[in-house]
Amino acid sequence: MTIREFKMPDVGEGLTEAEILKWFVQPGDTVTDGQVVCEVETAKAAVELPIPFDGVVHALLFEEGTTVDVGQVIISVQTGPSGEAAAAEVPATVTATAPAPAPAQVEEPAVAARQPVLVGYGVSQASTKRRPRKAAGDVATQNGTAAPAVVPAQPVAAATQNGTAAPAAAGAARALAKPPVRKLAKDLGIDLATVVPTGDGGVVTREDVHAAAAAAIVPQVAAPVVAAPAPVQAPAEVPAEVPAQAAPAATGRETRIPVKGVRKVTAQAMVGSAFTAPHVTEFITFDVTRTMKLVQELKEDPDLAGLRINPLLLIAKAVLVAIRRNPDVNASWDEAAQEIVLKHYVNLGIAAATPRGLIVPNIKDAHAKTLRELSESLSGLVATARDGKTSPADMQNGTLTLTNVGVFGVDTGTPILNPGESAILAVGAIKLQPWVHKGKVKPRQVTTLALSFDHRLIDGELGSRFLADIAAVLEHPRRLVTWA
Repeated sequence: MTIREFKMPDVGEGLTEAEILKWFVQPGDTVTDGQVVCEVETAKAAVELPIPFDGVVHALLFEEGTTVDVGQVIISVQTGPSGEAAAAEVPATVTATAPAPAPAQVEEPAVAARQPVLVGYGVSQASTKRRPRKAAGDVATQNGTAAPAVVPAQPVAAATQNGTAAPAAAGAARALAKPPVRKLAKDLGIDLATVVPTGDGGVVTREDVHAAAAAAIVPQVAAPVVAAPAPVQAPAEVPAEVPAQAAPAATGRETRIPVKGVRKVTAQAMVGSAFTAPHVTEFITFDVTRTMKLVQELKEDPDLAGLRINPLLLIAKAVLVAIRRNPDVNASWDEAAQEIVLKHYVNLGIAAATPRGLIVPNIKDAHAKTLRELSESLSGLVATARDGKTSPADMQNGTLTLTNVGVFGVDTGTPILNPGESAILAVGAIKLQPWVHKGKVKPRQVTTLALSFDHRLIDGELGSRFLADIAAVLEHPRRLVTWA
């Protein structure tokens, strides 16, 4: 029979790993070219993966919830004329620890050229496979050639001393590991030569590195020879990347949450932004009573029936008007070329809180949209984000972002720039407050806006004028027409 392997593709742009959220097929199921077999979560979005050939599912190599490096085989499919007939022979259950089919059993027939089905993914005409690694205990045959020794189902770890794994053999060759694993080992200060590999073919995995790091911090008394390394209780010093299974809570007083997916990339982006772009934040408090009245009138307008009309829609429109009056705020900094890049389009980002973490999709070419089109785009963007279906493309090439902290009752804040953007506007809660209006103190709808901007791109004068223009439009919304 012919077994074909489907590897984890790069579903973003340069992403190195993805977490399997859900399998839509099981061993024995028939699949067709283009059929979605699983949903994965990258650092940017949740994406469905289609299989690029027909056949019968032979094995699922990883369980749901497992983080898999790009390029690793995640599913094997039996193809060819015998595919349907052999469906009954497929094992009923395959766990994440099940090894991939041996190289001798896998045949790779020539594949016709195909069009890519995912961003950064296409079917290759040829595949490169690593030569199987010989076991340490190879046995010499009578004719002088080495016959591989029988390899147990799970690798046997070398004896440890003082909690540190000893090398598998003296003078052993350079440890086998993928680039992301090598970088992780370097960051944690772990010598890969001392790590006991548990991956297929003697490959060191991320879990092996984490186990070695934990063992180096917490000395343990090891048995003379143990099976696959057991999860080690991780102390507070272990980095947040340690998977949940490798760092369970010691007591009911603490809970450890693995940092991955959207939260991981958000943390990295915010640190990079905070320590790269010189932030300046300015505030303005003003009367938005007229804007709130306009919102109510638009809700009752039959021409806008079915649209979601809210204050954020008019604030977004006010920002676009202010950008038109102050076009230099819509720019980015090119560090390599030492240039300021002025943008003649506005991809307006909207910060959205989702169960997977904070993401910032953007409305493409928002400057060219009517109020109706802006409302439709805003509603669709928020709904897609909450469903976890935002694509990586929707979060790229933003120019300026809005974040509405007012929905949580917060007056204002000092937001951090979305990397690569010039400014971010925080919208505070709109509250009824005493306000001097026409010489008298009256209850009015008041809010506070906070604008953070990159001082390399926007100086104090330009930032102040931009923020003042936004407030002026919202204080007297007729300027949406007169200033447009």
